[in-house]
Amino acid sequence: MLMIRTIRQSDYSNVSDLIRSTFSKTSNGYRNEAELVDRIREDPTYNKRLEVVAENNNQIIGHGLLSEIQVISSESSATGLCLAPLTVDQAFQKTGVGTAIVNELDTRAIRLGYKFISVMGWPDYYPRFGYEKASKFGIKAPFPVPDDVYMIKPLVNGGLKNVHGTVKYLDAFDE
Repeated sequence: MLMIRTIRQSDYSNVSDLIRSTFSKTSNGYRNEAELVDRIREDPTYNKRLEVVAENNNQIIGHGLLSEIQVISSESSATGLCLAPLTVDQAFQKTGVGTAIVNELDTRAIRLGYKFISVMGWPDYYPRFGYEKASKFGIKAPFPVPDDVYMIKPLVNGGLKNVHGTVKYLDAFDE
């Protein structure tokens, strides 16, 4: 039985193993995503309610983490979130686990008052959750990235109103 719940410290090692194993089997390969998660947890803005695991029969089969970003322009700044990483054990992909994680994180983000979430990911996967090209809203990544993989979505009506500029990630992403 699938259960999505807030991460516990006792889950950290299993989550790191899951991230390493899953990303190693993708076409992009493993790019230190587990270490990124560790660094995000050390940031003062980290909120464990925005980090969840998917459990099936007491086994962690999925993980998702939202962390704060700023979208900055010369005249404004807006705080939102980014989804990174989202991980589902290969044996459980295409079974709704990723959808359950994304939906739970969206609900939690809305409850906490956030208005938008960005993601850099597969353009054939994330649009089903309402993500669109960030460039459509005048929002840019702080580094070169293909336009179709850098996406954003409002969590509430008007969530991206007057939001434009360049995304600034937590320092954890810079290492």
